[in-house]
Amino acid sequence: MKTYTNVKDLGNIEEAIKEALEVKKNKFGYKHLGENKTLLMVFFNSSLRTRLSTQKAGINLGMNTMVLDINQGAWKLETERGVVMDGDKSEHLLEAIPVMGNYCDIIGVRAFAQFENKEDDYQEKILNQFIQYSGKPVFSMEAATGHPLQAFADLITIEEYKKTDHPKVVMTWAPHPKALPQAVPNSFADFMNEANVDFVITHPEGYELDPKFVRGARIEYDQDKALEGADFVYAKNWAAYQDPNYGKILSKDMSWTVTKEKMALTNNAYFMHCLPVRRNMIVSDDVIESPQSIVIQEAANREISAQTVIKRMLENL
Repeated sequence: MKTYTNVKDLGNIEEAIKEALEVKKNKFGYKHLGENKTLLMVFFNSSLRTRLSTQKAGINLGMNTMVLDINQGAWKLETERGVVMDGDKSEHLLEAIPVMGNYCDIIGVRAFAQFENKEDDYQEKILNQFIQYSGKPVFSMEAATGHPLQAFADLITIEEYKKTDHPKVVMTWAPHPKALPQAVPNSFADFMNEANVDFVITHPEGYELDPKFVRGARIEYDQDKALEGADFVYAKNWAAYQDPNYGKILSKDMSWTVTKEKMALTNNAYFMHCLPVRRNMIVSDDVIESPQSIVIQEAANREISAQTVIKRMLENL
């Protein structure tokens, strides 16, 4: 594996899940792979779970780990060609990336959507420049349009908790005070469409996602109807994708908040969220604190998804 940006990079999804569960049973059984190897994690945006889980994954594999926070202790980086660099950005990404590549063996990159230009966001300019110019294997720690480490962890969690071979998984939009990227819902849809699940997406009209991620998933605009019989409920907010409203908040309808009344419509479903979560907007206190909430277990599996991906990259160095 040279890059990891979407579900297709994992190959056979059932084999990837099996491998991840083996890694979870024996986290320190592959330390020889990372001996004298260095993992560089580059953050253009804030992080809690991604930073800690990915660094821990590298340590589990015997790697040296380095963390670089762009704009916090490093030169501000210009990302566009043709710009006269007479502002506050002292270095261009095109020089910085190959320099970083000299100091490590594998690179993880985290760079969110800017919501300034849809085409730029969906071309994944920053992530793809690392892939093109670093000379090293590169994996996404959340990009403008996807968060494949999160989605892989979500899939591992569903595998561990499912009570039927073909569970119903519902991803529901929920209100939020800020405009959030489509990265997490895009990747969740990307993975669920390849998994052995009955996948439904529910959201208000106007919040349709990019068709390349939605693919054959069933879309339901009535949240209550979508939730009926669900085995897993994955709540997430995202801003509008469709033009001319790209990156905008179209609704803060609190009737979409996941409450105990909403969960009562399900098949005693497990509640999932990538975290951090806005309580009593995305989900009520009683739902996220209930025995059916598996958000902490889901977050724990971020270490496992990252370790499985990095392990595969190490095996191909």
